[in-house]
Amino acid sequence: MPRRYDPERRQRIIDAAIRVVGEKGIGGLSHRSAAAEADVPLGSTTYHFRTLDELLVAALRQANEGFAKAVAASGTFEDPHADLAAELAGLLGDWLAGERTGVELEYELYLAALRRPALRPVAAEWCQGLTGILAPRTDPVTARALVALMDGICLQVLLTGGTYDEAYAREMLGRLLAPARGRPGA
Repeated sequence: MPRRYDPERRQRIIDAAIRVVGEKGIGGLSHRSAAAEADVPLGSTTYHFRTLDELLVAALRQANEGFAKAVAASGTFEDPHADLAAELAGLLGDWLAGERTGVELEYELYLAALRRPALRPVAAEWCQGLTGILAPRTDPVTARALVALMDGICLQVLLTGGTYDEAYAREMLGRLLAPARGRPGA
């Protein structure tokens, strides 16, 4: 029997892995569980992803696109006179108000890098990418601090089950940006 050409199989496996992690956590993900969820033979998962870490890297890369895409698509950074703190606080609010499972999944995969060194470069890419988007509006050091603060605010909301306080986020982001005021792009 000839092999069936299936160009979308790799993507279906990544999507399945994300669903498995969303339902069962990182500990519930295996090649077998991803294959079952994607409705593909077990050999397909090991063909496309030799190790579970390779599959997790692909899942983390895809999951990380959520907030970065929202930031890039917002147009916030095109207007140098826009209130950056207010814009970022609003974007965080929109992101946290969306599909909460997706946000939790992104952070679960992101934090998995603590125990899985193979994921660390992908987590770092996310931070560097967002820093790169913010840096033209402030400076690289302040941009890194903004990313760290936004991460911290999101983690607090997720871990405590609390509600997002946009006014607080705007105030704290504004405090980080205050020393940058007066510099070009700030």
